[in-house]
Amino acid sequence: MQYGPYPKAIYPNEAIKSVCYIKNIVTRPNIIIGDYTYYDDINGAEKFEEHVTHHYEFIGDKLIIGKFCAIAKGIEFIMNGANHRMHSVTTYPFNIMGNGWEKATPTLEDLPLKGDTVIGNDVWIGQNVTIMPGIHIGDGAIIAANSVVTKDIPAYHIAGGNPCKTLKKRFDDDLIEHLLTIKWWDWPAKKIFDNLDVLCSGDLKKITEIKPVHE
Repeated sequence: MQYGPYPKAIYPNEAIKSVCYIKNIVTRPNIIIGDYTYYDDINGAEKFEEHVTHHYEFIGDKLIIGKFCAIAKGIEFIMNGANHRMHSVTTYPFNIMGNGWEKATPTLEDLPLKGDTVIGNDVWIGQNVTIMPGIHIGDGAIIAANSVVTKDIPAYHIAGGNPCKTLKKRFDDDLIEHLLTIKWWDWPAKKIFDNLDVLCSGDLKKITEIKPVHE
């Protein structure tokens, strides 16, 4: 029996070609995507990598996105390669213009590198969101449309705006702790299938009755 879409498919539903499992189309080794995470874009969901800009292997930063994330069209992940040196007289990147100006090539130590960009599991990102370098967004977070994310967002919080600000928690602390403990996104496909009614229920007490695997 099949317990949901094939995780290695490009299009989980062949009738909806605007939704793509992006783990199965990325080619850059410095982009790491979890199973079932999708990008939704009628103009070409399979072109997701075009929305990860200024991403150069020599810098070494990674874009890491967890499982079961929903990413709407217009996303832009700005990576560390967009940064210019800020402690010199000018921020102008002479070196990339060549023709002798490459003598002004900065070292990595000259640049304000922010590290990897990390998106947790079960994160929903609305349309036309921009995420700046080095941002960490926790599991279960929601990012409102048209936001510019410049600071980390905690797990199971709703955030929005430009600059993006945390607006409120989705659940109380006890339920958030429980969800971060059971990590439903790591369950086998059959267990997820068997508990779809619980995962999609507005009765939040049901999920608290599911114990962590180690108990």
